[in-house]
Amino acid sequence: MPMEIRFDQMNCVVTGGAGGIGLETAKLLRDSGAKVWILDRVAVSEPGVESLVLDLRDDEAFAKALDRIGAVDVAVLNAGICRPQKLEETTRENWQATLDINLSAVFFHLKELAIRMKQRRKGSMVLTASTNSFDGEADLISYNASKAGLLGILHTAANELGPYGIRVNAVCPGLIETALTASAFADERLIKPYFEALPLGRGGKPLEVANAIAFLASDVASYITGTSVFVDGGQMATKFGTWGNLESRFEGGKWCLS
Repeated sequence: MPMEIRFDQMNCVVTGGAGGIGLETAKLLRDSGAKVWILDRVAVSEPGVESLVLDLRDDEAFAKALDRIGAVDVAVLNAGICRPQKLEETTRENWQATLDINLSAVFFHLKELAIRMKQRRKGSMVLTASTNSFDGEADLISYNASKAGLLGILHTAANELGPYGIRVNAVCPGLIETALTASAFADERLIKPYFEALPLGRGGKPLEVANAIAFLASDVASYITGTSVFVDGGQMATKFGTWGNLESRFEGGKWCLS
């Protein structure tokens, strides 16, 4: 039989789904048959998607939202923030705010979902980690620490929840073109050398990450848990870059062979 990823009659939750990767994921799940709920601090107007506004740091508010939603089959824990500061200039406020959203909130969301999914002996969760879970990009120490911490949550949750039929996986996006990164993509002086180090020679699109999330969340990936999948154009597979020794040109925002 041909492989087809469907979420018919499934209840799916996407945190941080108001834009970028989260919104693209929500739309993809909807178009694949799911009943989709976006949980974010701002309302979302998207046909066929329910929007609940809440502070994702508020555990009680999150639990009440799940009470309203009912049994959750798939949860995409995607909410996150990024506040660049040099290491020695990173404030306690920056550090704490980043960990509150990117790490602590994700853990308590996963915990609340796990309690409920264990009762049904099934469920799938996908975390949005990052290539920064593995590397030490400058000026992002709070972000990097939070995303590295997600891998500890991932591995432990997959271990403890597997016996109950609950799978937990993660995606690790590289540089993806969203509203938050639009200025970087518009600056050729920045992206030209950056993309030179990527085997695919370009940045990513939110839908390309959403496709990976949908795969991991779906029954097609029924024997996959505890894993993290890079969606980074090959960035983490290289050490010295790709394009510098090739006959190539930078055109249309990406590197191409001449």
